Amino acid sequence: MNNNLTSTGELANEVLPQDWGNFEHIFHPDNHHHYRNAIDTTADLVQEFLYRNTKPFSGIEAKEMKGKVQEIDLNQKLSSYSELLSEVDDIYVKHATAFHLPQYVAHLNCPVVIPALAGEILVSAINSSQDTYDQSAGGTFMERKLIDWTAEQIGYNVNGSDGVFTAGGSQSNLMGLVMMRDCFSQKRYQHNIKTDGLPPEADRFRIFVSDKSHFSNLKNASIMGLGEKSIIKVPTDERFRMDIPLLKKYMKREEQMGNIPIGIVATAGTTDFGNVDPLDDIADIAEQYNIWMHVDAAYGCALLLSTKYRSLLNGIERADSVTIDYHKSFFQPISSSAFIVKNKRELLILKHHADYLNPKEMDEEEIPAQINKSITQSTRRFDALKLWFTLRMMGKEQLADYTDTVIDLTKDTAVMIAQDPDFELLSDSDLSVLVFRYTRPDIADTDALNQFIKMKLFYSGEILVASTRVNGNFYLKFTLLNPITTTEDIHQILTKIKTHGKDFSPEK
Repeated sequence: MNNNLTSTGELANEVLPQDWGNFEHIFHPDNHHHYRNAIDTTADLVQEFLYRNTKPFSGIEAKEMKGKVQEIDLNQKLSSYSELLSEVDDIYVKHATAFHLPQYVAHLNCPVVIPALAGEILVSAINSSQDTYDQSAGGTFMERKLIDWTAEQIGYNVNGSDGVFTAGGSQSNLMGLVMMRDCFSQKRYQHNIKTDGLPPEADRFRIFVSDKSHFSNLKNASIMGLGEKSIIKVPTDERFRMDIPLLKKYMKREEQMGNIPIGIVATAGTTDFGNVDPLDDIADIAEQYNIWMHVDAAYGCALLLSTKYRSLLNGIERADSVTIDYHKSFFQPISSSAFIVKNKRELLILKHHADYLNPKEMDEEEIPAQINKSITQSTRRFDALKLWFTLRMMGKEQLADYTDTVIDLTKDTAVMIAQDPDFELLSDSDLSVLVFRYTRPDIADTDALNQFIKMKLFYSGEILVASTRVNGNFYLKFTLLNPITTTEDIHQILTKIKTHGKDFSPEK
């Protein structure tokens, strides 16, 4: 096949197979018009989604949504992209949550930046896999460059640290716990878990987390064969950060019971409160015990870029490993995350060889393979490209400004809630989460009152707020990640909460 392009971009002297029409959907230069039509038509629907959505959710109930999808016959193909997009609009786009609207203040879903969306087009179309150099070439070094850049923001020595992009914070946290377990076993018992399985002592391994840490710690401990019993939840202080005196007490207690502390997981930005554990104090204890310290900064990683609030992460540079979620705090589309280690030699624990990918004789310096650092992914998207687009078009400072804006907004919102007698604010936030509830002196069941408010907001679709339970009590929760949101938007949301709260009666 002659791949020489003419001045118009057409292939010269191209001899097409007799049945080329069967391949019209393959991404190929002869199908570039087909590709452009598909992209442009889809982009029109994206634009319609932006302009049409004036509230974050349609309010459709799950039963109706399920019925719409179930009635589709997947064995019957459609005739055009227009027909396809009309169908997808009806069962997805019209009811998709609009995270970009200021009325969305629920979960850790950030609005995304346009440079990253441009990167997504290349990521999906070229479809590189990041496991080996021969499948990604420049992508290998671009990912490594971004890992080095992130390590530098953490405060690591770039020459000594390393890492890899992952599917999300839970996977990164799993990697942190695996490294914690395996490094401890090798150093303390000269036991290689990768080849020999868990040592007899593993039944007594204990990992210390705060009682407000991410649930993935429990799931990961179960996956690793240590069981949920290995996770010791340390109570938090009045600001819902790990209580350091109690951490020391719990570690001594476990030792007295014959158990073995192997590491501590600090949280830099809890899901419910957005607060940062005392990282320096935790690092002191980890060093005293000579055990691994992992920092789950999936949410709080945004502080790495901020000059104004960076000090909240003081001590993170002393951790052995860090979880980063760019798709929470760097305004990236899902997924875009990373696991970073202070000492790159520790990553050798994860290395496995496959003759068809990274054989033992392969020179890592000459032909690097990112699969050597990945715990669960072989084929892996080039998600780093989205972040590359973002940094090169926006720069670190603009991302930092977005972060500072949402933190400042959260502080103003906390004042608004605290000064309003109709609300009870549970805690302030280092980042951008506020837990509170609406109260009425004539209503004793405050839980039912706030549950009513949340469901009214949800099924009207006008405002989406989150919720949680603290000490058994039901609270509403704001998660503010949109730098476009203003105090006036917040005022309107609080007013709407009051309106529904006033409509509540125990009989409803």
